[in-house]
Amino acid sequence: MKILLLGKNGQVGWELQRSLAPLGELVALDRRSQDFCGDLSNLTGLAATVRALKPDIIVNAAAHTAVDKAESEPALARLINADAPGVLAQEADKLGAWLVHYSTDYVFDGSGSRPWKEGDTPAPLSVYGQTKLEGEQCIQAACRTHLIFRTSWVYAARGGNFAKTMLRLAQERERLTVIDDQFGAPTGAELIADVSAHAIRQVVQHPQDAGLYHLAASGETTWNGYAKHVIAQATHTQSAIKIIANEVARVPISAFSTAARRPRNSRLDCARLKITFGLSLPPWQQGVDRMLSETFAPDRAGI
Repeated sequence: MKILLLGKNGQVGWELQRSLAPLGELVALDRRSQDFCGDLSNLTGLAATVRALKPDIIVNAAAHTAVDKAESEPALARLINADAPGVLAQEADKLGAWLVHYSTDYVFDGSGSRPWKEGDTPAPLSVYGQTKLEGEQCIQAACRTHLIFRTSWVYAARGGNFAKTMLRLAQERERLTVIDDQFGAPTGAELIADVSAHAIRQVVQHPQDAGLYHLAASGETTWNGYAKHVIAQATHTQSAIKIIANEVARVPISAFSTAARRPRNSRLDCARLKITFGLSLPPWQQGVDRMLSETFAPDRAGI
């Protein structure tokens, strides 16, 4: 089985290189790849790459994820988030290949407090959310064998993330102000990659399980609660980190001015995923704690 992975150096793409490798021959590309085109803004090159490689599975972990910047460059966001997945879907369908794609809670308007289900009506608040929704729709229209995973509040040990930012600020300031009226579940790229590999193995044998799924860690918190957990965990386990922050103040989302509107309710109902693939999704704290240990703990010898 040949797998084409796009966006290999992103948060999810990096973990997918690990989780997909045991499934078959893996060709991993990013937008700077030389031998084949991995640039989602080059639709012609993208189609040519799929035709040349003839993969059995295409996994698209690339996207325009700069939410605020998308407001000022909607054409580029649409090209990468909607048009490119549409091209991948068309080419995958011609080959009889699977297309795996990642979307976002930003397709919803964030109203209410109930976790969003796959069948709920999307109503994006931003260019980013709108173009990601259009990408979903392009795939659903063009490729019968697809998996789309909507996820939220993604983080990884590699690169920058919210937890690392909070820890840096907590060592510099005595008082932090963090939003307390947005709700969701921090979801690790590692979890997303492992669930993806598991689901791919199943749908190859059971194509009736194709479709759209919500994928997020279990439980919920606010950005304020997330920050407090990270700081408390670091204080308890990472003696080398000297925290001086003694207050994490609660503020509303309106306290910060951003180009793009964010949904207040990013809760995702993952029941369909868990039932279909026989999975138990761990609490969000478990993944965050592991990420902190991997990021800040000294190297240890082991088996």
